[in-house]
Amino acid sequence: MITSKQRAKLRSLASNIEPVFQVGKSAVSPELVNSVDEALEKRELIKGSVLDNCMEDIKSIAQKLSERTGSELVQIIGRKIVLFRENKNDSKKAVISSIIK
Repeated sequence: MITSKQRAKLRSLASNIEPVFQVGKSAVSPELVNSVDEALEKRELIKGSVLDNCMEDIKSIAQKLSERTGSELVQIIGRKIVLFRENKNDSKKAVISSIIK
């Protein structure tokens, strides 16, 4: 669980990154979960966008992705979702984990 100060710092960091995944009309598929999981492993902090043709609620999509990838939902803004998951492997720790501590 991240604190409100950490969440604020992550939100400021996420404002400068581009979305790395898109949720389409198939919503939360196993393939999407795998790609989000891989992106979180490499980057820790990622942003994704929900396309207009997706009929599912953005909040439920974000909640499902967060649960299925074991990540923290940092922010939903418009049709954008920001997720964070700290790397468990110490040798792969990204800079982001050390920034928010």
